[in-house]
Amino acid sequence: MPTKPKRPCKHPGCPRLTNDRYCDQHAKLHIGDRANAFERGYSSRWQKARKRFLVKHSLCAECERTGKLTPATVADHIKPHRGDTALFWDENNWQPLCKKCHDRKTRTRDQHQEYNY
Repeated sequence: MPTKPKRPCKHPGCPRLTNDRYCDQHAKLHIGDRANAFERGYSSRWQKARKRFLVKHSLCAECERTGKLTPATVADHIKPHRGDTALFWDENNWQPLCKKCHDRKTRTRDQHQEYNY
């Protein structure tokens, strides 16, 4: 049985042909080496703790600061834990956010690691 023809790599400007979406060189750039959610600590234990936290803190903290009342749907880590389990489970490091505020915070403040000297 014949195989499917190879197609161009989806990375802009790459002429290589591949069986996958990206060639071997560009797969690492687009797929990354990030661990899945369970491997990063977001297990069923986290889901239960998150649910309990959101029952107690039902409004988005960021929206409340601006005078809006929006239901919180995400338990956010104020300071990114980056694998530190003590910081991950510290409820003083959690805040209730709506998805919109969480996505904005994660994209602007949490995306890159800050170094303090």
